Amino acid sequence: MRASPAHDVPEECTVTSTSLPDSLIATLPGASYTDPGIFAQEQEHIFEAMWFCAVRASELPKPGAFRTVQVGRESILITRARDNSVRAYFNVCRHRGARLCTQESGEVKRAFQCPYHAWTYDLTGKLVAAPNLTKMPDVGRTEYGLASVAVREWLGYVWVCLAENPPPFDEVVQEVVTRLGDTESIEHYDIDNLQVGRRITYDVKANWKLIIENFMECYHCATIHPELTEVLPEFADGYAAQYYVGHGAEFGEDIQGFTVDGSEGLDRIPGVSEDQDRRYYAITVRPQVFVNLVPDHVIFHRMYPVAADRTVVECDWLYLPDVVQSGKDVSRSVELFDRVNRQDFDACERTQPAMSSRLYAKGGVLVPSEHHIGAFHDWVQARLGAQPR
Repeated sequence: MRASPAHDVPEECTVTSTSLPDSLIATLPGASYTDPGIFAQEQEHIFEAMWFCAVRASELPKPGAFRTVQVGRESILITRARDNSVRAYFNVCRHRGARLCTQESGEVKRAFQCPYHAWTYDLTGKLVAAPNLTKMPDVGRTEYGLASVAVREWLGYVWVCLAENPPPFDEVVQEVVTRLGDTESIEHYDIDNLQVGRRITYDVKANWKLIIENFMECYHCATIHPELTEVLPEFADGYAAQYYVGHGAEFGEDIQGFTVDGSEGLDRIPGVSEDQDRRYYAITVRPQVFVNLVPDHVIFHRMYPVAADRTVVECDWLYLPDVVQSGKDVSRSVELFDRVNRQDFDACERTQPAMSSRLYAKGGVLVPSEHHIGAFHDWVQARLGAQPR
């Protein structure tokens, strides 16, 4: 496969046709998971060009609350303006380029002030003050305000896009439609109005694509997920719920809830239909979100790729407001998927070193229950400008 001259994808990163049995298809080559140059291209053409799920909207409870997030190679400042709208900006002072906010989160009363030369911007990004600014009447307050980033709210999260001309947000929604068959199915869970009952952040020493590939398949489930296959027996057969459009894995006959010991869960989300009850649905929203739906809670993962061999994953367990506010014990439901996450991330970290092996220079193979991962590989290649296989 040759690279498009526009993006100059290294030849060793492209997938080449090899003579394989019909049961197997090729993966990406090892360099795709280790090469800093390829990772830089992914930052530019994927994370900085697509809609990126940044923060939970509830983390910005009032005007002036802010959070900074790394999106690709850029630090992005997300805040709420006086009119309660969410705004996002490049976290860069327009004067001499100092980072405006160095804290991960916080709150300002009315404005952001650069700690270097005190250029000051209101919550809409407008330049409102600077030393001797009145003596420079030709300096436009909007023109030299903070550089805005496109922003949307969906599923109770703030999504940003750094592209000059962002793609339609419908492309994000379509990811759910492709998996579930419609948008109504996910709306039943009322994710916007759920509350964070627990958050765990994982620092995974593995490439972001290894994590996505792992989440998309269940060929490994019988090997490393004893608790999960106890709750979802069909996963022991090696086919993930994502393999089939609209399918949700059914709880085992003696399983009462999506908990580490199969015991009864918490209050069921009222909108969940009878067809969705006692079922688990998993959704991959490219490039960096996993959504897991069960009757009484939603598990929402966001990946923040840091380097070719490191990815930070922030995972929220979302419950009905009454469950969180009453202090009900959510530990058994949290423990189930926390174990699954740690088992998965350990597997990814065991895999990462072999991506540099000469044996994996041309990649590995996917068995039939993993063939849908091949479509993900094709998508990555296309984003980087490589020609279709």
